Amino acid sequence: IAYLRGDLHQAHDDTYSPCVANVYNFPSAFLFFIETEATIGYGHRYITERCPEGIVLFLFQSLLGSIVDAFLIGCMFIKMSQPKKRAETLMFSRAAVVSQRDGKLCLMFRVGNLRNSHMVSAQIRCKLIKSRQTPEGEFLPLDQCELDVGFGTGADQLFLVSPLTICHEINSKSPFFCLSQRSLRSEQFEIVVILEGIVETTGMTCQARTSYTEDEVLWGHRFLPVMSLEDGFFRVDYSQFHATFEVPTPPYSVKE
Repeated sequence: IAYLRGDLHQAHDDTYSPCVANVYNFPSAFLFFIETEATIGYGHRYITERCPEGIVLFLFQSLLGSIVDAFLIGCMFIKMSQPKKRAETLMFSRAAVVSQRDGKLCLMFRVGNLRNSHMVSAQIRCKLIKSRQTPEGEFLPLDQCELDVGFGTGADQLFLVSPLTICHEINSKSPFFCLSQRSLRSEQFEIVVILEGIVETTGMTCQARTSYTEDEVLWGHRFLPVMSLEDGFFRVDYSQFHATFEVPTPPYSVKE
């Protein structure tokens, strides 16, 4: 604008009123732009009221600068505190297993944390989604039932510093009370696992989910150990995280 108005050639004329005072060349115009963008105040350079096109450009730059600042700050905040990226570092085993632990038949799966930062107040919940018919004849197509993974004992509150095996004891209160190795082949259900916690570095709530269908439940299997003691330190081998092996397990249900 100063070039088209001829301000650069008459900038040193005291009787001439330029669009922006004391702008003689490109460096001085660039400094005026920095002062406007950073809102650090005008001293030697300032815009005059005899330049309507300069005032319009000044307003446009102020609005555009505010939008760009808000966009960059939002991108940085999302990058630092995006919970989805943190959820991707929470690993679940590909399959769940059914075997005996402490003389009791249990449904188990494994969960691990791939990052060094901890999950604060981590809690795990399991939902069984299965169709059923009530004694009154009502059909519930997607009935949800809670699977106890240690709610009464506090075992559902996880200290996730190493891979953990989550255990659901199959007893008379469990929806799998009548589940046997033979009936597992004809069942249709899905176990939804929800892990919630607070990211230690940002304080944001993070949630990771996975699910296991009936064909992803292995009867008579157990997870391979992934932790070993080497030179006084525990080492975790995540290459064996999903590996299982067969163990002697009765093919009968707990009810039988």
